[in-house]
Amino acid sequence: MSYDVLVIGSGPGGYVAAIRASQLGLKVGVVEKENIGGVCLNWGCIPTKSLLKSAEALSYAKHAADYGVSIGGEIKADFSAMVKRSRDVADSNSKGIQFLFKKNKIEVINGYGRLKGKGKVEVEDEKGKKTEVSAKHIILATGARSRELPSLKQDGKKIIGYREAMTLDKQPKSMVVVGSGAIGSEFANFYHNIGTEVTLVEFMPTLVPNEDEEVAKTLERTFKKDKMKVMTSSSVESVDTKGKLCKVVVKTKKGEETIEAEIVLSAVGIAPNTENIGLEELGVDMEKGKVKVDDYYKTNVDGVYAIGDIVHGPALAHVASAEGICCVEKIAGESPEPIDYGNIPGCTYTSPEVSSVGMTEKKAKEAGYDIKVGKFPFTASGKAKAAGKTDGFVKLIFDSKYGELLGAHLIGGNVTEMIAELVVAKKLEITGHELIKSIHPHPTMSEAIMEAAAAAYDEVIHI
Repeated sequence: MSYDVLVIGSGPGGYVAAIRASQLGLKVGVVEKENIGGVCLNWGCIPTKSLLKSAEALSYAKHAADYGVSIGGEIKADFSAMVKRSRDVADSNSKGIQFLFKKNKIEVINGYGRLKGKGKVEVEDEKGKKTEVSAKHIILATGARSRELPSLKQDGKKIIGYREAMTLDKQPKSMVVVGSGAIGSEFANFYHNIGTEVTLVEFMPTLVPNEDEEVAKTLERTFKKDKMKVMTSSSVESVDTKGKLCKVVVKTKKGEETIEAEIVLSAVGIAPNTENIGLEELGVDMEKGKVKVDDYYKTNVDGVYAIGDIVHGPALAHVASAEGICCVEKIAGESPEPIDYGNIPGCTYTSPEVSSVGMTEKKAKEAGYDIKVGKFPFTASGKAKAAGKTDGFVKLIFDSKYGELLGAHLIGGNVTEMIAELVVAKKLEITGHELIKSIHPHPTMSEAIMEAAAAAYDEVIHI
């Protein structure tokens, strides 16, 4: 078998790269050892959003009276049905990618792929049979896995990672979630909202540590208001799994505290899948555990490229997809624009949701900018009040000198659907005044963007 482009891995980086390469007239093959769609589609982005939507539906049902709706009988979570729906959604999406592969004449080689020499990949199937495949261009898109800490070794039963958290046999009565990035916060939020007693432990001083401090504090306040136990500036020192319940020793500023829970979910980040794929044998350059690439994802080895979680940059599905497209367009002789890593949106699908792009207020100041900051609270939004979701705000940061949008930080209902406007605004170098003068529809949550821009320039109407 011989291809113009061979992609190892079919996650959001790999499958998008494959489809775009096919669109550009190249003969494409994809090596995949598990399910088409990778972690994001099968075990990450998509199934977790399904679980969170189930929890939201439960919350609406429990608070139906607030909206003038009367529901009789006991309202409770059917955990196994939620998990089944989540798996069905993931399976449906995986079949959708398989259809797109057929439509684009992309061949799938099932098995584990390793670089074996110039233009060569060895694919080993589940029975141990090895097949050699050749290609002019090989794109590594092998993704990442749940990272393990020495004090938090996962056994898949009592100490689990995100995969197990999506498919538990029964709902745990209690859970300690370690790490409050997007994965940890989303799972903590989901389990807490369906009735599990959750303790969220974060090593850094705030939750969602990469977000603006005001956003992080608002999320923590909301979690605590909802009766979730949150421990920041804390670390898990050890977990004793011998008894019926895990005994989790947490070190805090005040000393050590032992928490008992049925399940411990480790959500302390991810580790790139770079082992045993032939990088060392071919002499592919590495940097801090990741594959070193140029602006178009080419490694130092001719004909070998890498994208997604195994290269430097945010480990996000949409970033991997963009990198895959940029990479194959360059291979095909197009002139793609290198990705601007200063304009990558991030989303956390908790309740309230969190989204952001660009610099935080702290980083803008550290970079030496003289800034204007505008903030508009959803308590002043008619649409947010009508929806019953007034927690949160839109916060925009502008360069005082030129009016350039430096960063946007949102927390509230549906803000993950609102951030794209600000990504486009930043891409087009729109100024604060241009945002103010762009008429936004009323009543919408997105009006808060216009109002926040107006607040930065002392022109805000509704606060």
